[in-house]
Amino acid sequence: HLPSMRTPAAMIVGLVLCPCGLLLTLTGTLAPNWRQVSRVPDQPMDVVWEQGIWDICRERQSTHDRLCGQADELGYFEQVPVRVAQGLMPSSLVLTLVGLVVAALGVRCWQPEPRHVVAGVAGLVLLLSGLMSLVPSSWYTQELWALPAEPGSTLSVGYSLVLGYLGSCLEILGGLALALSFHHCCKE
Repeated sequence: HLPSMRTPAAMIVGLVLCPCGLLLTLTGTLAPNWRQVSRVPDQPMDVVWEQGIWDICRERQSTHDRLCGQADELGYFEQVPVRVAQGLMPSSLVLTLVGLVVAALGVRCWQPEPRHVVAGVAGLVLLLSGLMSLVPSSWYTQELWALPAEPGSTLSVGYSLVLGYLGSCLEILGGLALALSFHHCCKE
């Protein structure tokens, strides 16, 4: 019986989804737009405040003038969902990088057979990293309207939060695909 030189499809799916998830999660973590606050009383109608987990930006939409590093006058950064996101999102990114390195060692590119146990462990690590970024995204969404904002202003979900969700889901799916490598070990 000759060894198969083909990489299993589940491993390929995992190696495609997880880096895509990493890029989306990285963008969602760094970009300051988890929540948009518009129609703020005593402000021009076209001013939008973009709040992320690291920064607050003020943008005037008619002129596209954007100024970041705005003062946190309402204690936004002191809120528990924001603090949790500040801790878990970067931790998730580091864990994703570790998982991808382990996955590269398990999914053979230079060996006749993949290392199924190593690829399965990488899948579990990537699954955990996806869950670590899904938790703060979900919690922040749950508390979006409870976080401090000027009374009478309009609140909406920002694109960074959506990218964080999508990235988390891709990492979870990619991690599950790589974790299917354990099935091959059980068969043997």
